[in-house]
Amino acid sequence: MDSPKLVLALLEEAYEKKTWHGPNLKQSIKGISAKQAAWRPGPGRHNIWEEMLHAAYWKYAVRRRIEGGKRGSFALKGSNFFTRPEPGNLNDAAWSADKKLLEREHRALHGMASKVLRTARAAKLLPQLYGVAFHDIYHAGQIRLLRRLMER
Repeated sequence: MDSPKLVLALLEEAYEKKTWHGPNLKQSIKGISAKQAAWRPGPGRHNIWEEMLHAAYWKYAVRRRIEGGKRGSFALKGSNFFTRPEPGNLNDAAWSADKKLLEREHRALHGMASKVLRTARAAKLLPQLYGVAFHDIYHAGQIRLLRRLMER
C-alpha cells in the first residue's frame, strides 16, 4: 500500500472503522449521554465532551494549516480545549450538535487529505495527517478511561 492510501486508512480506522485494538474515537463516545459526557473525574480535569471537541479542533487546525485557511475560523470561539457544557446547556441537543461538529471536521479533513495526498506536497504533509490519526486514538483511550472512572 502506498503512503497516501495508508494515511487515509489510518485516519478512517482511528476515527470510525473497526479496529483490532479497541474503540476508535467515534466508538468511544457511542452511547454517552450529555450528562455522562459532562462528568469530570476531579476539579479542573477535562471531561469526555471537552476531549471530543479537542479532537475536532485539531482536525480543523491541521486542515486549516494545509489549506492555508484563515486562523480563528473554527466553528467555536477559542482554540484547543472548549469548556463544556456551557452554562445552562447540559442537554442532549447541545451534546449532539458537538458530536456533529466532530463528524463534519473529520469529513472535511479526510476530503482535503484525499486531494492533497495526490499532489507533490504529499510527502511533506504525511506526518501531520497520520498525527491526527494517532491523536484520535490517544483521545479515544482517554475517553474510555473516563468512562471506566465514571462507573466507580
